[in-house]
Amino acid sequence: MQSLRELFDKAGGIEAAAKACGISSRALYKWASRNSLPRTEYTGETNYSEVLAGLAEGVTADEIRASFMPNQAVA
Repeated sequence: MQSLRELFDKAGGIEAAAKACGISSRALYKWASRNSLPRTEYTGETNYSEVLAGLAEGVTADEIRASFMPNQAVA
């Protein structure tokens, strides 16, 4: 999977993914524009990758987290 947009499509669309995650579709559009999950997914504060993996067949939460890590570059 190359982009979060593809993942969201596989999960039934942005609206369905947002509803399942309990957040706004605008938040998912922001993730898609950055092509990364939020920092909270990697600090254990959220479990969006688990929810998305449940919606999108053939992909695991670990694969989602590994594919869409935020940019670690520091200015």
